[in-house]
Amino acid sequence: MADVPADAIEEKFLAATGPGGQNVNKVATACQLRVDVFRLGLAPESYRRLKEIAGSRLTASGTLVITARRYRTQEANRQDARDRLADMLARAAERETRRVKTKPSRAAKARRVDAKKGRAEIKAGRGRVRLD
Repeated sequence: MADVPADAIEEKFLAATGPGGQNVNKVATACQLRVDVFRLGLAPESYRRLKEIAGSRLTASGTLVITARRYRTQEANRQDARDRLADMLARAAERETRRVKTKPSRAAKARRVDAKKGRAEIKAGRGRVRLD
């Protein structure tokens, strides 16, 4: 995470929830990482992709909030939060592959029409039998 400036990150430790007995009640092990996205200097396309990836974790003021409470120690949760941030930024930096438009060949169009005509004949044969 060398590319993230230190002044853009704010760490806060909270009391975790869930199982853990007395340890949960007395030790603030969950790590809440707050990152000011505008200080990261992302390209507009990367910022747009980060907004999609982050979803509701990105506030209206441009703060990305990552809460890590998976582990029972502060240090492990801090590292987990930083790893998740690095993963998000790496995914946002990836360029999307452009879709190459394809066009069916004339033979493929003819096969499709022939198949449709065949189905139409089969269905027409299911109608009421007329005695002429």
